[in-house]
Amino acid sequence: MIEALTTKNDYRSSIAKSIDYCLTTTSLGTDDYYKGKVRDRYDLGEVLALITTDRQSAFDRVLATIPFKGQVLNQTGAWWFEKTQHIIPNHVVELPDPNVTIAKNCKPFPIEFVVRGYVTGSSSTSLWTIYNRGDREYCGIQFPDGLVKNQALDTPVLTPTTKEEDHDRPISAKDIIAEGWMTQEHWDVASKKALELFSFGQKVSADHGLIL
Repeated sequence: MIEALTTKNDYRSSIAKSIDYCLTTTSLGTDDYYKGKVRDRYDLGEVLALITTDRQSAFDRVLATIPFKGQVLNQTGAWWFEKTQHIIPNHVVELPDPNVTIAKNCKPFPIEFVVRGYVTGSSSTSLWTIYNRGDREYCGIQFPDGLVKNQALDTPVLTPTTKEEDHDRPISAKDIIAEGWMTQEHWDVASKKALELFSFGQKVSADHGLIL
């Protein structure tokens, strides 16, 4: 604990000195560029340059900037991609800079795979918010009466959302297929892998005294 506090104080000084130097914008001199809420994406042909900025996003909008946030997010993601490549291959080629990932230029499914292990959350799309207002069906899944906030589910559930221009939309597996977002075969593989990744993440978290 003492070592952790000492390290935190060292970081605090570096962070304070960098408040006015956050990475908020990027420019690689190419027109094939997309600016997301947090990441800037540059199409370099066979690969993409994904630059994770210090922009802080929540509830579908940018709220602030935080020094070194981009580095932490990018390198944390790289750690997990390395640890989970035995479950499913990923897009990472290299990290030439703490904020930058060079990735394979793939066509992603416009679906976010959200796995939940607990009846919790405070956003408008969180499981607890939906359940507490009386809804018992969410993303095609039926939930029983009597669940309480922060209760662990018997088994984790997958509650997908679409990745659309304005905001993400909760959607059921049935509608994903019906609306043509994915084929049944692709859904079966991706949903299985999402649950396997979540299970692995829960184990790693538990080994470090954390709950996922």
